[in-house]
Amino acid sequence: MQKTEKNLNYLMMVFAILLITANVVASKIMNLGFNLFGNPVTLTAGALCYPFVSMITDTINEKWGDKVAKQAVIGGFICQFISTAFIVIAGFTPAVTVEMQDAYMMTLGQSWVFVIASLTAYLISSFTDIFVFGAIRKAQESKGITEYKGRSTRAYVSTIIGQLIDSTIFVGIAFGLGFGWIWNGQLGAMLNMIVAQ
Repeated sequence: MQKTEKNLNYLMMVFAILLITANVVASKIMNLGFNLFGNPVTLTAGALCYPFVSMITDTINEKWGDKVAKQAVIGGFICQFISTAFIVIAGFTPAVTVEMQDAYMMTLGQSWVFVIASLTAYLISSFTDIFVFGAIRKAQESKGITEYKGRSTRAYVSTIIGQLIDSTIFVGIAFGLGFGWIWNGQLGAMLNMIVAQ
């Protein structure tokens, strides 16, 4: 990908769309069909978007630098916040039928705990990803590793660390605190969800 303003704009748009989509579909819990630690392994549907979010963050960081990558993260946060605000406002508007309102709330009526968990996890993990990516790049450059050869290593390592932090924070807040899994003895289910994500 060439380092052009047009390409950066496209990446930023796709980045924002993926983040908003991840938040909208995060309330769906998928069963992956196998057990770990005696519990079914589950995953929020929002996790389907995050590998692509990480790839875009790393691409922006690689081509345009960490300052622009941080701007993308902050822009993504603002987009998520605005989207969530309008979804909540729409939930308070009168529906034509009770069934329509129930369907809307079932689909989009996210708990405030999910919103806080998602936004908190996103910010911390994204800035961590950017920091780790930059630290690895500097270490590689000091050892004479060329930009091309070291790219995949820094992308994989920063993404794995960022996603582990994201999953731990999101699951810890949304399910551990929000659903009370910490106090209900469902730590195994939390661990499964973190590992799956």
